[in-house]
Amino acid sequence: MSERTTTPMIDAQDVHKFFGELHVLKGIDLCVQRGEVCVLLGPSGSGKSTMLRCINEMEQISAGRLYVNGELMGLREVSKNGATILHKLPDAEIARQRSRIGMVFQRFNLFPHMTALQNVMEAPRQVKKFSKQDAGQLAREQLARVGLTDRADHYPSQLSGGQQQRVAIARALAMDPDLMLFDEPTSALDPELVGEVLQVMKELAETGMTMIVVTHEVGFAREVADQVVFMDDGLIVERGSADQVINHPAQARTRDFFAKVL
Repeated sequence: MSERTTTPMIDAQDVHKFFGELHVLKGIDLCVQRGEVCVLLGPSGSGKSTMLRCINEMEQISAGRLYVNGELMGLREVSKNGATILHKLPDAEIARQRSRIGMVFQRFNLFPHMTALQNVMEAPRQVKKFSKQDAGQLAREQLARVGLTDRADHYPSQLSGGQQQRVAIARALAMDPDLMLFDEPTSALDPELVGEVLQVMKELAETGMTMIVVTHEVGFAREVADQVVFMDDGLIVERGSADQVINHPAQARTRDFFAKVL
C-alpha cells in the first residue's frame, strides 16, 4: 500500500495549548483520514475552535506534534547529540504550509471594498501569482461551484449573510486546499440562511474533500460526518460515528450534553 493511501490528512499527537496559565487543549489525539468529514461538537469553551486554529497555524501548539498530510506543522525536528530538538519554522515556511489549508470563519472576513469576484481572486493572485485573467477565470468557477454566478460583481454589503459565507467558501477553495476547516460557519447567520451554507458544505463533502467542522448543527453532523468528536474542557471525551456519539453516547458527559441540545 502506498504512503499516500496510509498517511492520514490530520495526525494530532498529544497536542497541548496554553494561553498563559490557561490550559485550553489538554493532550488531544486526533486522526482524520483523507476524504473524511470530521465534526467537532461540544459546549462553548471546550477547545474546538482552538484546535482548528492550531491546525491552521493561527496558533502555535505548546506541546505535542501536529501533522497535516504527513508534514509536521510549524516546527522542524533537528537531531543534536542524540536528542531531538524542535525549531520553529520561518514565517515563509509557515505561510507555505498554511496555504494548503482552507479556513472558513464564523465571521465572513471578506474585503468590503472588493466585489465577490475580487475577493475570490485575491489569494490566487497574491500567493500563487496567478495572472489577473487566470485568477478571474478560477474565481468565476469557484463562485459557480457555490451557486453565486450572478453575484460576482456584488460587494459584500449587497449580499446576504449566507451569500457572504458562500463567497468565503469559494475564496478558500480557490487555493485548491488539501483540507478545509470550518469554524462555526453558520452561527452568525439568520436561521433561514443556514441551510444554503450547509448545502454547499454537503456538496463539498460529496466531492471527497477532507473537512473538519466545528458546529452546533447536530443535524449536519448526523447527515454528513464520518467521524464525530465530542470535546469538553480541552479533552476529547468521546469519538465515533454520528450514530454512536449522538444517538448512543457511552460517556455520561456526552449524554448530558445531547440531552440538553436535542
